[in-house]
Amino acid sequence: MSKIGKKVINLPANTEIKISDGRVLVKGPLGELSRVLHPVIEVKIQGSEVNVYPKKLTTESQALWGTYASHITNMVSGVNKLFEKKLILEGIGFKSEVKGDKIVLALGFSHPVEVSIPKDLKVTAEKNLITVSGRDKEGVGQFAARLRSLKKPEPYKGKGMRYSDEIIRRKQGKKSV
Repeated sequence: MSKIGKKVINLPANTEIKISDGRVLVKGPLGELSRVLHPVIEVKIQGSEVNVYPKKLTTESQALWGTYASHITNMVSGVNKLFEKKLILEGIGFKSEVKGDKIVLALGFSHPVEVSIPKDLKVTAEKNLITVSGRDKEGVGQFAARLRSLKKPEPYKGKGMRYSDEIIRRKQGKKSV
């Protein structure tokens, strides 16, 4: 039994949810999101409450039950309030700026690194703070992780790109005898 799957998803005002052809479509003030439903999952809508059930209790359906309940919850909150991830760029000479639909990063390599920004995301760069925001929680997290993977923080000086709430465990440097 799934703890997350059993919870009722409440729809805020100005939010609609529709199920058709094996897809869930959620519309809200900030736009709409859709996702394909797995055939073993069933979604029931009663007024402003949404329930997720497995069609048959199998190992696969129990594994997907809470996952799809969580996806639908994220979709409902995404069309009402944008998701946001903040990245901090630390290091001498490390810079970031947004040029059109690309973010250009100077990360200590011999060349600037250009990453194209997905259409549904909004990225801002101010000094050493990069903010990624959008309706889709999965897309925001994936793009932020892709940026972070370009220059992961190192444990000695803490140089690199890290999340704003991430704490880097520092190592002690070489000891002189």
